[in-house]
Amino acid sequence: MKTGLVLEGGAMRGMYTAGVLDTFLDNKIKVDCIAGVSAGALFGVNYLSGQQGRVIRYNKRFNPDKKYMGLLTLLRERNIFSTEYAYGDVPRRLDPFDDATFQNSGVPFYAVVTNVATGEPEYIRIKSVFDQMDVLRASGSMPFVSQPVDIDGRLYLDGGIADSIPFEWLSRQGCDRLVVILTRDMDYRKRPMPALLTKLYGRKYPVVTEKLRERHTVYNRSVELLRRWESEGRALVIRPSQAIKIGRLEKDPEKLQAVYDLGVRDGCAILGALERYISENLQ
Repeated sequence: MKTGLVLEGGAMRGMYTAGVLDTFLDNKIKVDCIAGVSAGALFGVNYLSGQQGRVIRYNKRFNPDKKYMGLLTLLRERNIFSTEYAYGDVPRRLDPFDDATFQNSGVPFYAVVTNVATGEPEYIRIKSVFDQMDVLRASGSMPFVSQPVDIDGRLYLDGGIADSIPFEWLSRQGCDRLVVILTRDMDYRKRPMPALLTKLYGRKYPVVTEKLRERHTVYNRSVELLRRWESEGRALVIRPSQAIKIGRLEKDPEKLQAVYDLGVRDGCAILGALERYISENLQ
């Protein structure tokens, strides 16, 4: 039996995921396949590179840097995160990502992206973070504040537009049991996106905009289905034990640390159940 790991996005709410995954590293928790969306993909690769603490470290250091993300980068590059600095200088030089260990992990890692032309999700296997940085960048390219990323002549945006929690897809890849890390608490329900915002965006990206209009309904249904799978033992879900209240582009190091610490606490709290759940897959 195979265990699959699903990592929801959520921009800086992903500090929660980073905290949970660092408890996995601490306790040598292993899975057979991973699918990450947006921040889940961008932060999740550090789990396979074995770089415990890297996600919280570089976000606390660089998020306040105007060259890294913010209004200036949006005005200068039309991307809220600097392509050159955030996706180039930081992982290659300033806080190096261990791509060799990632490649040698032996665990398939898939990043979810949304095809701008079709509005459908695509699941691209990441074999090298450095060679496929544009795929990860596309997975985390939030609508309204990011330009679509060109990959092999096709344009892509944030994977969360089309498939926020890809547990059904990962199940179809042969994973019998799923571990799902969410960045929203039990009581959260997504609300419709403001009509004016989607109307303005729809002039340029009509297919994506239609997906955004429907996203709250699709997301909420997905969460309800996941709860059913959870009750049936088909998935073990790790979700914040309290609502995470930080901005999607949070820069305050203390707030980032608090969300990360919540992930560590929740990861530790569920560790026994997680180990039992995974061990069942080995029988």
